[in-house]
Amino acid sequence: MGLGDDLMITGIVEQEYIKHPDKQIVIGSLKRNLIFDSLVYLNNPKITPSDKINKNKPVHFIDYNDENRFYINYEKCDHNNLAWRTDFKPIPGRMYFSKTEISDAKSILKKANIFWSKKAEIKHKGIIFFESYSTKNNHEFYTYKMKNKNWGEKNWTRLIDRLKDKYLIIQSVHGEAKKIDGVFYSENEFDFRTACAVLNNCDMYLGNEGGFGHAAAALNKKALIYFGGWISPQSTGYAMHENIYYNDLTSPCGAVGYLCDHCDKARESITVEYLEEKVKLILQ
Repeated sequence: MGLGDDLMITGIVEQEYIKHPDKQIVIGSLKRNLIFDSLVYLNNPKITPSDKINKNKPVHFIDYNDENRFYINYEKCDHNNLAWRTDFKPIPGRMYFSKTEISDAKSILKKANIFWSKKAEIKHKGIIFFESYSTKNNHEFYTYKMKNKNWGEKNWTRLIDRLKDKYLIIQSVHGEAKKIDGVFYSENEFDFRTACAVLNNCDMYLGNEGGFGHAAAALNKKALIYFGGWISPQSTGYAMHENIYYNDLTSPCGAVGYLCDHCDKARESITVEYLEEKVKLILQ
């Protein structure tokens, strides 16, 4: 599973902890008798790591894994397309940062503000955390999926060009990221948790549906999230966010085994001007 999946389950953990405060909560696969750890779960006092389980205390097992993700309708899936459940609503999760992560994020924000002061004499109208390119984009299994659900590098670049003189934009940094001129791009790569700690100091998240959208919900941050026509906000979206969806008869397609013409139409129909106005409304 991805980090977005791990974040989604932390919302359910919050609820289950209220019901089972005296039990060790673990997440994994009952079928395979496996307990999963995730960097998302680090420092979470309500989730017991696999190497910290006390055999003398009761365990509450949450069966959540690649074969049992609550938003997927497995009966209707095939090799080329995923199908979605719309009766599942994600609950905003939780992240617990370390002192080092908090300190590193503040250092990055300080450098970002220095970057802004050198390029502009006016105060920015808000701080946007931006991610447009997944680390999985060139992965053999995920490549079609990630390209189908992405609004597209050309669209994101045009939007950022319209926003970068009014807003301080901090771009996520990783090996697959496509740096856009005019945004703050750290000289050093930072991991997902540090990126989320940076997001926690921003006013909103801007990007495609995925892990950072769930992080924004967990951190109670505003967000504009491109869903396109690949998956519906009814399945993995949050009411607190501005979810951009291509509402077509063939949406959501869930295409994973091929490059989807329907997803191309979604990219073409959802304009840069439309998203620009949405961002302005969110940060007004």
